[in-house]
Amino acid sequence: MDKFRMIFQFLQSNQESFMNGICGIMALASAQMYSAFDFNCPCLPGYNVVYSMGILLTPPLVLFLLGLVMNNNISMLAEEWKRPPGRRAKDPAVLRYMFCSMAQRALIAPVVWVAVTLLDGKCFLCAFCTAVPVATLGNGSLVPGLPAPELARLLARVPCPEIYDGNWLLAREVAVRYLRCISQALGWSFVLLTTLLAFVVRSVRPCFTQVAFLKSKYWSHYIDIERKLFDETCTEHAKAFAKVCIQQFFEAMNHDLELGHTHGVLATASATATATATEAVQSPCDRTEEEREKLRGITDQGTMNRLLASWHKCKPPLRVGQEAPLMSNGRAGSEPRPPRKEVATYFSKV
Repeated sequence: MDKFRMIFQFLQSNQESFMNGICGIMALASAQMYSAFDFNCPCLPGYNVVYSMGILLTPPLVLFLLGLVMNNNISMLAEEWKRPPGRRAKDPAVLRYMFCSMAQRALIAPVVWVAVTLLDGKCFLCAFCTAVPVATLGNGSLVPGLPAPELARLLARVPCPEIYDGNWLLAREVAVRYLRCISQALGWSFVLLTTLLAFVVRSVRPCFTQVAFLKSKYWSHYIDIERKLFDETCTEHAKAFAKVCIQQFFEAMNHDLELGHTHGVLATASATATATATEAVQSPCDRTEEEREKLRGITDQGTMNRLLASWHKCKPPLRVGQEAPLMSNGRAGSEPRPPRKEVATYFSKV
């Protein structure tokens, strides 16, 4: 258990690296999924494009949503976006930075899927086989004599070698090579463009908006750390509160048994368990000093509920020490800066 706890703590402290690893695993999994997927083109004029576009676009969308769902910060982003402003204003730049950070990681697997699909060429061949220039690659003298539905029916069967019967009009191998070359060219162009875009976003953009980038990055980290610390504090308080209530229950039970009133044990214990823990705070025999600190003066259910509602509706302002308002330069009020102590040190040569 200690090893698993250490691993869990390491993953929590290195969440960004952990999410990068998860996105890399999803990218490899998407490539393996496509290689194991049995692509079967319907070879019908009205269904080839629909089926191919579904295979090209639906799995990337699913992978993108999975990448967002597996990121723990998606709930934090939604909470920060929907919470009432209260005493703390919401910064749209921070929300954009948080979403862009999650989207960049979640887009890795979809990009790999689209790139592998285009480089393979089956999907592009199925979708655009009816657009092959027969007049250039095949027997152009026979094209004017064929009706358009019959020509579309013949070309739609190009991806299916077992049912294709139009070699007299266009050699299947010629059409397949032509469409796969175009698909692979689009695939490499897509990889190049996404790589350049990722380079610009990750490297060049912070150079032009350095101050805004640093502010957004700092406050996004602050929101994440604040949420973790609040959850940890609530967990400590819940444990201490539960321990105090259980101690009160057993102490009341013991007290009633000593008095011999066994007929009223259940009623007395229930009333005592639901009572406030103020007396327990004042009594040093109920719990240790550490448990009293964890309760932080909140000793009943109603106060805790009001605290949680207040935390959601009006979070405290981002200012430490609220005796004097902070000015634009970051200093409190117009109070003069306290005088600095100067210490003079004299050295004597002996």
